[in-house]
Amino acid sequence: MSIVIIGGHDRMVCQYKKICKTYNCKAKVFTQMTSNLREQIGKPDLIVLFTNTVSHKMVKCAVAEAEKNNANVVRCHSSSGNALGEILESHVSMA
Repeated sequence: MSIVIIGGHDRMVCQYKKICKTYNCKAKVFTQMTSNLREQIGKPDLIVLFTNTVSHKMVKCAVAEAEKNNANVVRCHSSSGNALGEILESHVSMA
């Protein structure tokens, strides 16, 4: 399963990827807006938006790509590792 994480803290990127790896998921993490974010998102199965630490512009871009590619979007106000683990627990087990 492929996952894109939008938002979060720069210092947590390695932990986010490690958590996803424990659930056998490939992860891309974007904590900052890049000029070609739309192309970099690709076609993931799940997009996780950490709404507390993300710009509105990044949210709009991610949601537009999700609608175009029929990806699930999960919004979470907390950007902690535990919050990501809970999201993966509920969505990866369903897949």
